[in-house]
Amino acid sequence: MVMSAGANFGIRRSLPLLVGICVGFTLMLLLVGLGFGQLFPLFPSLHFIIKCAGTLYLLYLAWLIARSADEVTGDASARPLGFLKGALFQWVNAKAWVVATGAIAAFTSAGADFHQQNLTIALTFFIVSFPCVGLWLMCGTLLKRWLTNALARRRFNHAMAALLALSVVPVIQEILSRPCRGSMR
Repeated sequence: MVMSAGANFGIRRSLPLLVGICVGFTLMLLLVGLGFGQLFPLFPSLHFIIKCAGTLYLLYLAWLIARSADEVTGDASARPLGFLKGALFQWVNAKAWVVATGAIAAFTSAGADFHQQNLTIALTFFIVSFPCVGLWLMCGTLLKRWLTNALARRRFNHAMAALLALSVVPVIQEILSRPCRGSMR
């Protein structure tokens, strides 16, 4: 997403997306650490609902990226995904969930200073995420030099959209292979 935004819109216009991703993940990490992850054992269907919603959201983002291939006209009104979409993306990104829950499990210990540990982990991820996500943005911006004509950019956007859609195929297979509760007796 960030690389595609950098290639299509440059660094400055894609900064809201970058900030949204970094802020969204940090907030997610804080809430997971505060116990949001404990809701899944209490409400097992919540995990499935989030998985389905996340898959649909990722497919929607892939569609937006593919559709942006039609906006290669140099139209100044075309915009990259913004802050809110970047922040929301973290909440449906399975990798973000794995990292958040893994970080909390690995780098905290039970006790009186648990909340301080959680805050330290979230702050560390927040600081480190900017250069890491920024690197993807810069790579996309460098690609812009090779995407100077409409056909090259359209192909790039379609490839990025296809890769994003392809990344959810295993999740879709898992969703479709889930047994129906009504048929289980």
